[in-house]
Amino acid sequence: MKLSWETFRVELRYPFTISRGTRDSETLVWVRVETEGLEGWGEADPSAYYGETADTVQTALAAYRPVVEGSEEPEAPGSLERIERALEARLARNGAARAAISAALHDLQGKILDRPLWWLWGLQPADAPLSSFTIGIDKPEVVAKKVREAHRYPILKIKVGTARDREVLEAVRSEAPDARLRVDANAAWTAREALESMRLLADHDVEFVEQPLPPWDREGLRYLFQRSPLPIILDESCVVASDIPALVGLCDGINIKLAKCGGPREALRMIHTARACGLEVMLGCMVESTLGIAPAAHLAPLVDYADLDGAALLKDDPFDGPHLDGPTVVLNDRPGLGVEQP
Repeated sequence: MKLSWETFRVELRYPFTISRGTRDSETLVWVRVETEGLEGWGEADPSAYYGETADTVQTALAAYRPVVEGSEEPEAPGSLERIERALEARLARNGAARAAISAALHDLQGKILDRPLWWLWGLQPADAPLSSFTIGIDKPEVVAKKVREAHRYPILKIKVGTARDREVLEAVRSEAPDARLRVDANAAWTAREALESMRLLADHDVEFVEQPLPPWDREGLRYLFQRSPLPIILDESCVVASDIPALVGLCDGINIKLAKCGGPREALRMIHTARACGLEVMLGCMVESTLGIAPAAHLAPLVDYADLDGAALLKDDPFDGPHLDGPTVVLNDRPGLGVEQP
């Protein structure tokens, strides 16, 4: 097998602001694994929060290249598991880089076997939950405009964590009185601030709150979970499957992102671990193209909640494949990830 990659840049329709900062574009890495005239594709969507950039991804890919190129073909029984264990042994962490290779290997396997991933995993696309659409932090009047433009999405995920949260929620409800609202604080609050804010959120009929506190504040999460009027889903607190058991008693569910956990195989382990721990499961994403979203889209039939709108936030998407039709996750019958360039 041959491993290669290149960077590309995507721009967002609007500057995207969360409690940690703002961005209007993203540099991503397109990864390819080739064998016998077939190419498997993957995408690395690095997050500085987890210590990755496009540059660190490329450095990691160079370190992983000998492992990939010296491995057996991906259709061999057990080969993907062996390759991914070897990758982690070669260089741990670097979730976005490993996720891109993992996606490319799964894509290649599907193309060799001429089957889509959802079929190989024994899933039914119609079982995928509806996806939310994310509204970033902004002035209330801009938030209202974004909500009007998102009228096809009955589930909205609202980024919060500023002094204007009440105004923002009022703006959202004025434009979408019947929408299902979810809120993401991206670890912006203390436990007492979160409890006060959650009472406000409950008044606006919010469904659940994502990552209200910093990941390290386990005692604060316990305090909040015991008193919260709303369910709590943890994202930044939960990177890989081994993180999950310690979160029992601190939350109602977890948010899995392939770019932080290392790809679809680890995501599958996280789904089953969360189920065994009695937790609900959400699938999320970074700012990604359709190529980056595709592996998670194939896993969507296994989860309770989806937030797979990363490509829908872009001005232009360089790929075609699994996508959102309004809130509906649409998978196709193409082999592998089902992604092509238009």
